[in-house]
Amino acid sequence: MYEQIINKQKKISLIGLGYVGLPIALEFAKKVPVIGFDINSERVEMMKNNIDPSRELDASDFDGCEISFTADETDLKDANFHIVAVPTPINEHNLPDLGPVLKASETVGRILKKGDYVVYESTVYPGCTEEDCVPLLEKFSGLKFIKDFKVGFSPERINPGDKEHSLTKIVKVVSGCDKESLDNIAKTYELIIGAGVHRAATIKVAEAAKIIENTQRDINIAFMNELSMIFNRMGINTNEVLEAAGTKWNFLKFYPGLVGGHCIGVDPYYLTYKARQFGYHAQVINAGRYINDSMGRYVARQTMKRMTALDKGLKGARVLIMGITFKENVSDIRNSKVADVYDELISFGIKNIDVVDPFASATEVRQEYGFDLKESPGNNYDAIIVAVNHDKYVDMTVDDFRKISNDTAVLVDIKSTYKKLFAREQDGICYWSL
Repeated sequence: MYEQIINKQKKISLIGLGYVGLPIALEFAKKVPVIGFDINSERVEMMKNNIDPSRELDASDFDGCEISFTADETDLKDANFHIVAVPTPINEHNLPDLGPVLKASETVGRILKKGDYVVYESTVYPGCTEEDCVPLLEKFSGLKFIKDFKVGFSPERINPGDKEHSLTKIVKVVSGCDKESLDNIAKTYELIIGAGVHRAATIKVAEAAKIIENTQRDINIAFMNELSMIFNRMGINTNEVLEAAGTKWNFLKFYPGLVGGHCIGVDPYYLTYKARQFGYHAQVINAGRYINDSMGRYVARQTMKRMTALDKGLKGARVLIMGITFKENVSDIRNSKVADVYDELISFGIKNIDVVDPFASATEVRQEYGFDLKESPGNNYDAIIVAVNHDKYVDMTVDDFRKISNDTAVLVDIKSTYKKLFAREQDGICYWSL
């Protein structure tokens, strides 16, 4: 397979061209022919015009790429090495929603040929590839696993908005269903991954490795969030504590904050779901998830507590929320915990809430969360919540905040971006951070 790919006798296909799939497709397309498939025809048309719908890549990133974009699954018949990079979200009950990856498996199954390879990049629980996806590939293709086609798993490690740790600079974990497939899959990814690949012993090992990467971060951030709540009651500044503790060489530097997005806030639920099937209740992981899922409500209540201390009535108050995306300098709003802050304020009767974000799409925010974005902040706010530390917000000054607030206002700095500005008490602004 590898030899035929590099000799351009066989093509690679990417199924799912989101923030993971598109960069992979373009990197491969600089070396070999690629077919990029997405079910969203509007997105496909944008990519045909060198536009990344996720707004992560520049038009120049499409230059020199031998790639054809399509929304017609029959075009996938021309490829032999299929990479599936579709989302794996959770539902309203925090249970895995395998709908996208299972539908993608059916799509690939319908065009699968003898000798083809299928590699999954979507984050799943250990066992999902072989137990849930492979049966669909067999059913819709009429072929037999291993005998007629090979399967592997190579989890994505792309960090949206991170230009330093980009796709080619991160070691890629790869796995295959047998020795031959592992070798072919590893060599194929080595075409584009400058940092090299790690050959996992089995597909399940690769699946488990990916899911604990994000679960580990989730637990560590949950610990920081819990410390923040404890130290807040004690009147101790959490960041000052972390700065002091961080002088020890082996102290892990995590910080409190809102944990949203489609990875850290989602993947632990895949692991706890699978653990329950084996009769184990994951206590530490679930405790961490509970803490992090509650932080939006906590931030909102701490904001209102300080507004009340300034004798501000909640029902007539004006609040500004700066940032709605799940992290800084990206456009992705999926599973944003800033929406929890907004909803909690609304539930306590605060109706005048403005939300601004230079990266988010107003249409997507309205569809996903039911409220509108403002193009720019107004003024005379009783409280300002800086929820996402976009670069555009980082350089704001005390005077900048005074211009958009009233004589006495609460400033909530979730990421402690302005801690040095407010190291001493500032007239007219009640500063608080996690």
